[in-house]
Amino acid sequence: MAPSATASESPSPSTTLDTTENNLQPFFVLHRARSRKSEKKPTGTWKTRRRIDLSPSLPKNGENIDAEKAEAWDDCRHVSIRMEAFDDVWSKIKSTIKDVLRDINTNVFNEIHHWVCESFNMITSYATPTFPEATGSFPIVTDAASKQLFTGLVLTKNMEFVDDLLTFEELGSYLRSQGCHVANLSSMEFSVKNGIGGCLRSLLRQFLMVTLDAADVSILATWYREQGSCNNPVVIIIEDMERCSGSVLSDFILMLSEWVLKIPVVLIMGVATTIDAPKSILQSNALHHLCPCKFILGTPPERMDAVVEAVLVKQCSGFGISHKVAVFMRNYFVSQDGTITSFIRALKIVCAQHFFMEPLSFMLCFLLGDDNLMLQGEKYGLSPEMMLKHALNLPSYQSYGRNKIAKQHGETLVNGLAELKKLQCQWSIVILCLYEAGKCDKVTLLDLFCEALDPESFKSRAPDNGGGLENDSGVSSSDCYKHQQYYTTPNSGFICQAVRKLRDLPAVQLRKLLKGWEKYTVNVPQIHDKVKKLLSEVKFEDGKSLGQDLSTISKRHASRKHLKIEDSKAVNEKAAKLLESMVRNYMQPLECVPFHEIVCFKNVNALQTVSV
Repeated sequence: MAPSATASESPSPSTTLDTTENNLQPFFVLHRARSRKSEKKPTGTWKTRRRIDLSPSLPKNGENIDAEKAEAWDDCRHVSIRMEAFDDVWSKIKSTIKDVLRDINTNVFNEIHHWVCESFNMITSYATPTFPEATGSFPIVTDAASKQLFTGLVLTKNMEFVDDLLTFEELGSYLRSQGCHVANLSSMEFSVKNGIGGCLRSLLRQFLMVTLDAADVSILATWYREQGSCNNPVVIIIEDMERCSGSVLSDFILMLSEWVLKIPVVLIMGVATTIDAPKSILQSNALHHLCPCKFILGTPPERMDAVVEAVLVKQCSGFGISHKVAVFMRNYFVSQDGTITSFIRALKIVCAQHFFMEPLSFMLCFLLGDDNLMLQGEKYGLSPEMMLKHALNLPSYQSYGRNKIAKQHGETLVNGLAELKKLQCQWSIVILCLYEAGKCDKVTLLDLFCEALDPESFKSRAPDNGGGLENDSGVSSSDCYKHQQYYTTPNSGFICQAVRKLRDLPAVQLRKLLKGWEKYTVNVPQIHDKVKKLLSEVKFEDGKSLGQDLSTISKRHASRKHLKIEDSKAVNEKAAKLLESMVRNYMQPLECVPFHEIVCFKNVNALQTVSV
């Protein structure tokens, strides 16, 4: 038997060295080097490696210590302050998006509520059961007509159901605010595994606010009658019927039709494809009990354009994105089957990345407020001197602003940010005017937004002399955009498409478009005056201007009048020239403005890494 090794036996030096070098740790800790006097001379026969001192050299005096502290201004405290600012900015963006989507659906929600009330009146007109009848354990025996189940088919036109869930949550909240009893059921509750009992338990849980083991529809009937007032309909929303089990959903519909007189139920089902979808899912006996009505929600591009307008074009929070980031987010939106939820998720990542990476990003909170607050940096983690030093080292100031922004008593940063706000306001106005023309030709705001952010395109169309609207050179759209690099062929850009469409608009549409321009440009007199002049050239047959109050003309007289343009081609051409000059002189992308790094996220590589 081989003798065992004792504790006194130590490994050879070469073995120790090999073991040490091969034992890789996940991280290293760098220590300050000890003085040579305190080091002991190593023992052994091998040659030791020289220790490399990676610690910083000690400052010679207290002034150097203060200087290092001043330079190390982007520490954890500053990051925390910026993330607090992110919470404020994102809260504003989130609430704006919620309001926009709710406003888009308001008209449809009103129509649905009106239909629910009419359906409820039809149900209650068949018969009014007594309390004992209504709370009995069996349905009321009646004719087939009274077993019709009024069903609203809401066409979402969206292959992904993520956005639809949010829409139906909003619909449920709206109907509750109108006095309806509402329950939302997901497609998972209509699975073969759960069966019709799972659907009933979910209804009882939502209406009775308790969890019951028994799945008995008579409990729901008793609850409804015990409410005291039976003047409110019961609305059941099935968010995505095409994902439901056809057999379970059919049984559920048959059950509701038997109890509809006791429980005045109105059914609402989301349909992502076509109005004929129920025929391919439901059994024929269930289809016979449906009395359908069709409603159409806004399409994903329409909802996306509304979000882009409120958040990125009008910049509700002051936050913006670069051209490359915008293109990436648009492609991400398309690759995610056009879901608003995916776009909002990417936007939140972009916003968080910006506040984490840009030291001056916290100033976004004050761009819409008092400019004097911007230099009170000590409250927010930076001294005014440090803020100004960092701002003057920004690449955009070095490239665009060094000779353009007047330095007045150290207010360079304030003046620069004020100029940034003004230019962004003008840029937004031009985008909205372009969109008024482009949407007549099915151009989306998201596409226009991406193209308008392209700094290379701006450089190619910017006038050499920097003239304003008065310097209307009459450059055609084909010349103005022939150097665009965002699109592969000349004149293929969405801006060109909008201008071309403007030249072909009929008189009625032209007037409507100019009315929109008049509203958008009210704070820019140079543009507003020219828009009003164009409107004055649109006249009635009898010479009365469209600018006059139409209420002064009788309805009979107005019905006989037809809009007419004095030399319509000339007026359309003037409108196109005006739009071209607005694009040329006022649509300056954010990346071409000094200090834009403070409000604009540009690091598309960081976004790609996070989004993968």
